[in-house]
Amino acid sequence: MHNFLYLHPNENLATTLVSPVLDPTNYHSWSRSMITSLSAKNKVEFIYGSVPQHAKTDTSYSSWNKCNNMVMSWIVHSVYVPIRQSIIWMDIAANIWKDLKTRFGQGDLLRISDLQLEAYSFCQGELTVTEYFTKLRVLWDELENFRPDPICSCPTRYSCKVSSIIVQRKQED
Repeated sequence: MHNFLYLHPNENLATTLVSPVLDPTNYHSWSRSMITSLSAKNKVEFIYGSVPQHAKTDTSYSSWNKCNNMVMSWIVHSVYVPIRQSIIWMDIAANIWKDLKTRFGQGDLLRISDLQLEAYSFCQGELTVTEYFTKLRVLWDELENFRPDPICSCPTRYSCKVSSIIVQRKQED
């Protein structure tokens, strides 16, 4: 069992967990990086709200409050300064996370269109094959984040070929 309320003595409030910090253009890659970092620190549940605020009379309130404050600090130090000013007075990490997602996680259809255009018009030019493929792969991975493969819900799932066809077509693309 994981103890979400444990803080390692080496944890630091002023740590910037990810680079680059959140700005108005990079929410999706930033949030993915933050989730990975918080998960490694066993604190991702604080942003999902699955470690709810403990009552102030609860003996574990102090531990919850310290962890929540640490997660809030990590988020605050991982965002662009003008964005930081809009979240600095919030008291619960999950609320900060929801607020940032609401403000910066929108526009998925526009971002998908931009990514598709960028991927389809991307040329190798002076890049090595490895550099070219790496940059193209980043575009594909971000597109996959916005358009994951659907999961078949047919009653006889094993006879359904739609999912495998979709995967094949994406690989061919």
